[in-house]
Amino acid sequence: MSETLRVIVEGRVQGVGYREFVRRAAARNQITGWVRNRADGAVEALISGDAENVAAVLLEMRAGPPLSAVIDLRTEPVDAAEAETLVAFRVLRGA
Repeated sequence: MSETLRVIVEGRVQGVGYREFVRRAAARNQITGWVRNRADGAVEALISGDAENVAAVLLEMRAGPPLSAVIDLRTEPVDAAEAETLVAFRVLRGA
């Protein structure tokens, strides 16, 4: 079963390699979508794939890379039509 989620991660998640960390986790788990920095200091991601793989990426995102400190991670489901447009996982420029 496929799942697509928007993820907002707060804490020390910018300037610590967090987006590249998420990109590698997505690649290992065959996830499509994107990740970007937000102006408010958070990181936002859209992740899509097999529900088990999405759960695995969320676990890694909660832990983060060594220099990060994740304080909060929130998810919300995304319309399936938006997920159909995703073909790879990309690191986007900040919002």
